[in-house]
Amino acid sequence: MSLLVVGSVALDSVETPFGLKEDVLGGSATYFSTSASFFAPTQVVAVVGEDFPQAHLEFLKARGVDLEGVTQEKGRTFRWKGRYGWQLNEAETLDTQLNVFQSFSPRLPEKYRDAQFVFLGNIHPELQSQVVDQVKAPKLVAADTMNFWINGSRSALLNTLKRVNLLFVNDAEARQLSGEHNIVRAARAILAMGPQRVVIKRGEYGALLFEQEHIFACPAMPLADVFDPTGAGDTFAGGFMGTLAIASHVDTEALRRAMVMGSVMASFTVEKFSLERLREVSRSEIRARFSEFKRLTHFEDLGPLEG
Repeated sequence: MSLLVVGSVALDSVETPFGLKEDVLGGSATYFSTSASFFAPTQVVAVVGEDFPQAHLEFLKARGVDLEGVTQEKGRTFRWKGRYGWQLNEAETLDTQLNVFQSFSPRLPEKYRDAQFVFLGNIHPELQSQVVDQVKAPKLVAADTMNFWINGSRSALLNTLKRVNLLFVNDAEARQLSGEHNIVRAARAILAMGPQRVVIKRGEYGALLFEQEHIFACPAMPLADVFDPTGAGDTFAGGFMGTLAIASHVDTEALRRAMVMGSVMASFTVEKFSLERLREVSRSEIRARFSEFKRLTHFEDLGPLEG
């Protein structure tokens, strides 16, 4: 099944306690499509500048990613610079240069309009709605958002939420969007806004899937080496949506399996800077870590209680 992502392709400069990398490959659509490409053919709609290295585009093409929807405009590529402290749970943004991304207006190539699974990356909610207008009959439309849009474009975001099937947010964003401190109440409030499902990402504590009648808790993989959490959320979404796309159906069991695969892919991303780990990871490693997740969460049924 075809999988479409609309978002950013960027150049990042990232500092963590373990090093500094400048002008490395980044962006929501980049992390998502690289992760998803292990599972399903993935189409990208994004914009880059004249300075964007051709080698990065060749890397994505080599992963089988369809870049017909990526346009190159006059000017510089979107750039983000951030710094993480020792806890690695939140980035301090040092600099954001929108450049050509400032005038980004997603236009889907005709063949992309038949996409069955659609991921709306972290862009203005009005642009997300424009993408929904252009796809014909998708099985699942998922969206990501952030505090900037929740605060500054709430009305447009609420309109978009009425048109999507699933929302990805982190726990702070869920509380901010819903006005509820308790995460369960927050999820229920978001479900009432339109989406049928909500995935709440909780970093090193895993992720939660909320449906109208079900909740599924997925842990994060305990890792000895964590170098750079940039892009982990989009990598999670790529593994999640890619798994659903190959299943070609959306039910509770498929969604739970997708949650685990999202966590698997995110666990690889954080082990090195940028997409370095995703460049080298093999399908056998992915399968092995998926099995490790299963062992990590397996337990026997409780027998009769005595006494």
